[in-house]
Amino acid sequence: MRAPMSWLAEHVDVPAGTTGDDVHAALVRVGLEEEALHGGDVTGPLVVGRVLSFEAEEHKNGKTIRWVQVDVGEDEPRGIVCGAGNFLVDDLVVVSLPGAVLPGGFEISARKTYGHVSDGMIASERELGLGDDHDGILRLNAKGYDATPGDDALALLGLDDVAVEVNVTPDRGYVLSIRGMARELALSTGWAFRDPAAIEAGEGTGFPVTIADDAPIRGVVGCGRFVARAVRGIDATKATPRWMQQRLTLAGMRPISLAVDITNYVMLELGQPIHGYDLDLLQGGITVRRATEGETIVTLDDVTRTLSTEDLLICDDMGPVGLAGVMGGNRTEMSDRTTDVLIEAAWFHGVSIARTARRHRLWSEASKRFERGVDPALQAVAAQRVVDLLVELAGGTADPLGTSVGETPAQPTIAFAPQDASRVTGADYSDDETRDALVRIGATVVAGEGPTWRVTPPTWRPDITERVDLVEEAARVVGYDRIPSVLPSPPSGSGLTRPQRLRRNVANALAASGLTEVLVAPFQAEADARRVGAEPVRLTNPLDERRPFLRTSLVPGLVETAQRNVGRGLTDLALFELGAIFRVEGDHGTDAVPAGAVRPDADVLATLDALPTQPRHVGALLLGARVAKQPGQAREVYGVADAIDVARRVARTLGLAVDVRQAQRDWLHPGRTAEVLLGETVVGVAGELLPSLAADADLPRQVAVVELDLDALVASARVSLDTATIGATPAATQDLSVVVDASVPAGDVLAAVREGAGDLLEHVALVDDFRGAGLDGAKSLTFALRFRDAERTLTAAQATEAKLAGLALATERTGATLRD
Repeated sequence: MRAPMSWLAEHVDVPAGTTGDDVHAALVRVGLEEEALHGGDVTGPLVVGRVLSFEAEEHKNGKTIRWVQVDVGEDEPRGIVCGAGNFLVDDLVVVSLPGAVLPGGFEISARKTYGHVSDGMIASERELGLGDDHDGILRLNAKGYDATPGDDALALLGLDDVAVEVNVTPDRGYVLSIRGMARELALSTGWAFRDPAAIEAGEGTGFPVTIADDAPIRGVVGCGRFVARAVRGIDATKATPRWMQQRLTLAGMRPISLAVDITNYVMLELGQPIHGYDLDLLQGGITVRRATEGETIVTLDDVTRTLSTEDLLICDDMGPVGLAGVMGGNRTEMSDRTTDVLIEAAWFHGVSIARTARRHRLWSEASKRFERGVDPALQAVAAQRVVDLLVELAGGTADPLGTSVGETPAQPTIAFAPQDASRVTGADYSDDETRDALVRIGATVVAGEGPTWRVTPPTWRPDITERVDLVEEAARVVGYDRIPSVLPSPPSGSGLTRPQRLRRNVANALAASGLTEVLVAPFQAEADARRVGAEPVRLTNPLDERRPFLRTSLVPGLVETAQRNVGRGLTDLALFELGAIFRVEGDHGTDAVPAGAVRPDADVLATLDALPTQPRHVGALLLGARVAKQPGQAREVYGVADAIDVARRVARTLGLAVDVRQAQRDWLHPGRTAEVLLGETVVGVAGELLPSLAADADLPRQVAVVELDLDALVASARVSLDTATIGATPAATQDLSVVVDASVPAGDVLAAVREGAGDLLEHVALVDDFRGAGLDGAKSLTFALRFRDAERTLTAAQATEAKLAGLALATERTGATLRD
């Protein structure tokens, strides 16, 4: 929220000389976060001048300039070179004298140009930062300014004003107004506060308004109060006063037209969104209702929007004229032809407005305020303020036509013991200090039975609902510096749990191996969520409608991350992620999601507690060069073997050994896919992405991926790792070549050889897989075997005997035969 200092000073007695930094410091003391200062870009001597005379001169470069004599309130006029030609003798202009600094750090000095010494500069609106008009200089008399040569143009144009900007948290929506920020400034400093809402509000009658929200969505009644007032005979073509334009601009809003600017001005001043209708374009009365499914409205931004049954509408007899609390419709939009206006000031439920704004991706200044909570007692006052300004500035006449539907809800009363403030914060507050703090925020404090008070929060503070909220307010107003700083003593035995340490070890091991860790949001489109074959979990209220499902695998997120990085020119990637996936097991979730402001009953809470299972996985994606091309070395790309190596590296980090066997997955390359097994349990999959899927993601044809159930591996992790001793006796090495049907996985053959060879077999590895002429659909597998006995030197016969024992078991299980 941006608040011009001059506007704040209308409602708070700001001492002379107070700077924007001083105001920021004061607001920080009551819990607001400073953002920036806006304005104050023009400094130095900037004065009003009167054009006495000018001479047009043409120069060799083809440009015509004017040598101008300007009265700036001094004994002698100043001579200034000006390239604009839109001013006349006796015009009042803005003169930047030497020493002035314009926006962008543009310093003005006397300089020789076009054969003259130009003693300053006559400025345009654009050069002063007042607008985009650069076709000519700013003519003050044409803009309605009444001034005398030598007057301070900074004050005249409001260029000496500064806007302070603070970040408003969702629970402090009342600060999204000059009224709210001025109140906070007064709370912090003790300066006198004058409430801009303290005006007498009139009432209108005779205009039919019906609130037809008989079937509230999820317990939320969309509209609690609706006030309408009419003004007739306005001149919509009148220009918005310069002071109002300056304040709107400094507050971050673009001036549009007088009637619209007045509604925006009041919204910024009081925090109550206002909407104006061209009364002549309204057909009949107004009905506030929910939309029907598929109904449409064309909003003020000329976009046709398809509506949901949760959307709240403002309708006349012809249909929708506004998306309540978000944006009006263009059919009844105020224009230069508007003479009669109907003003709407309503209170809409924040949850309903937030859902509509999110659904249509349409966030407005109005919806921002309704989402955070608008004062439900402010509607009549805000409507009256708009009526007064339309009468004063647009020449309108207040009409008795209008209405007021709904009542201001009663504020809850909180039982509060004043000693709670000291007990909770650890500071020593007197009862008088606590009472004064609560009264200053607008609360009503009444003594109850015994030491307990009955505290009623003000209508603009919907966030105050419990005792602790009152404690926070007392601490905030009295001062956070009163709260002692005490470091807590950490309990013994704290630190990472064993699963946490093991997961961190896995991450460190992969990072040390050259992989880069990424963090990917767990939300996915339906196609990505279903691609791995699991039933995805759909969110009832997703942050992004394009990604309404929770992930069932880490791979789609890694693919998307790779796609983004490859598009930025990073062609060699090795990525990994540790994160949770989501699986539906049984009945989970509920369609009866309650409103955010309504406490669910016990049955709904029970269903909400039934969350999907969330096992932790580790996944990796490898693409591009594993070994870069270099002299004497061809380029080697990542493949399925590298994915399997990542799986084994994870297992080794946890003190485990995993096996692999050929497998099939619809989203992985057939023939280059392996299941990862821990004993007989499948704990993951490794392989190469299906080329068509890689192409869809604009990735290279060969992309290796692996995903493992990290929770399952951590649960089986060994406390200590076995260390292999270096054998003191010689090893005996032999090769074994077998012929087996092409459909038999090589891993099955290797497992049988390992088991059959017995304890003498120290190591076995597949070194060749040949398929070709003379094998008739079979394949030849060659294994390298290493035998060793810790107590004696093996003979060749002993090693051969162990090898043939392995062959025998492989023949029995897989049909393998010794190759000639």
